[in-house]
Amino acid sequence: MTAADLSNDFFARHLAATPVIGIFRGQDPATTVELCGRAWDFGVELVEIPVQSESALPSLEAAVEAARARGRQAGAGTVTTARRLRQVQEIGAAFTVAPGVHPEVVEASARARLPHLPGVATATDIANATATGLTWLKAFPAEQLGVDWITAHLAPFPDVRFVATGGISAHNAAGFLSAGCAAVAGGGGQGAPPPPTPRRETVWAPGGNRAHTAAGFLSGVCAALGVGSALADPTALPRLREAVSAVR
Repeated sequence: MTAADLSNDFFARHLAATPVIGIFRGQDPATTVELCGRAWDFGVELVEIPVQSESALPSLEAAVEAARARGRQAGAGTVTTARRLRQVQEIGAAFTVAPGVHPEVVEASARARLPHLPGVATATDIANATATGLTWLKAFPAEQLGVDWITAHLAPFPDVRFVATGGISAHNAAGFLSAGCAAVAGGGGQGAPPPPTPRRETVWAPGGNRAHTAAGFLSGVCAALGVGSALADPTALPRLREAVSAVR
């Protein structure tokens, strides 16, 4: 299996049941682990800790250790250089994510056989990424690109699997999945404004308890798909899976 095939298979397997990646940015290690735990309790298999600066590495390390203890997967986001990729690999990140198609990162991840999710925003980006064999791609920034961008680019690139990222909330998650995205990504980030609340089940706590913010995002995805409150209802996850199947 090539490195690209390994990467594509990784995201296909881990996003098949619950098409959500939890992203938890700018938190201290303890809060990061709390947010990851809530995501894993819900059934989300992949969590991403952005490492746009070295100050975020301790939080990634804490998430990786917590993931290892629970048999889950924690990856690193905003990996834009080969040096940063080596750092997160040493920590034990299970996968990496980037805001764009960074050739040195794509090459380094392939050499390390570390699953990688590059970001794309144009047809040229998609062509460059798929030329390396990668078909699971991060559509970023999704809110600005819009659902029409997804459908328009799936026409010439039908084998691509988009993970909509950037501005994803309970308000728009279902629309991106309906447009053909394979998954959505989002969660609690420092300084990030809370998205609209479409239903009373979705609970957001702006500026306060970030664990509630993460819970709200995950519950909100369910609410947006018409499957109720995920964290309060143990039957919500199976119904989320049914809803996702229906909109694809």
